[in-house]
Amino acid sequence: MGEEVKDVIMASIRRDIMGNTLSKGIRFDGRKFDEYRPIEIQKGVIKTAEGSAVARIGNTQVLACVKFDVVKPFSDRPTEGVLVTNGELLPTASPGFEPGPPSAECIEMARVVDRAIRSAECIDLSSFFIEADKVLGIYIDIYVMDHAGNYTDAATAAATAALTDAKFPKIDKGVIVRGEYTGMLNPTKLPVTTTMVKVGQNWLVDPSRDEERVLETVLTIGTTEQHVCAMQKGRGALSKQELSDAMDIAFKRGDDIRKIIRG
Repeated sequence: MGEEVKDVIMASIRRDIMGNTLSKGIRFDGRKFDEYRPIEIQKGVIKTAEGSAVARIGNTQVLACVKFDVVKPFSDRPTEGVLVTNGELLPTASPGFEPGPPSAECIEMARVVDRAIRSAECIDLSSFFIEADKVLGIYIDIYVMDHAGNYTDAATAAATAALTDAKFPKIDKGVIVRGEYTGMLNPTKLPVTTTMVKVGQNWLVDPSRDEERVLETVLTIGTTEQHVCAMQKGRGALSKQELSDAMDIAFKRGDDIRKIIRG
């Protein structure tokens, strides 16, 4: 029997076992269907970065760091700063993560976080203008350090928390004066994401690693205090009612995460 066939059989067995448990209204770890694992956020963990934060959701742990540099603006936005979001799935975080170029999963995570922050318009990039052909570039680097499920929500929470921790650098004659600051970045909104997976007929918030292995559909919704700012759907389908219900959950759980970010 080939390894691929074994994997299919094992996934089917896991799905049946989990489906039987969920039919009783409980998850393997005892949570309600719309409940997150414990969330912790610690800011200012990397002193050499302009801003940083670690977000922990259960045993999933993600670090985000913010750095500034002077860059050339995009030609179609000559007076706006540049936002760049990078991600890395550290090989020590999970046996499934390998060193080398970013995987498709890593690229997708970084794009979801970038889209949530960019679409939320929580940073005034026009204030990053320095002079002709010179603007500030803000770099958000995300590192998944431990993967026990749902690293995307942890990544967005860490990135947003790092932005609230970020100090605005002093600029002198078109150059950043390292170690000197003019104040805090002060993002105007706090974008976060809420990820849900469908197993059988049940939608589960903040999937564990075991739940991710048997999911049929996955949906990540980014919210600010008032608006949806990002959405990413994986395989599978969902109805209009399921999408509406998911958005309601995303706002409720998003507000919970924002309270933790604010401290």
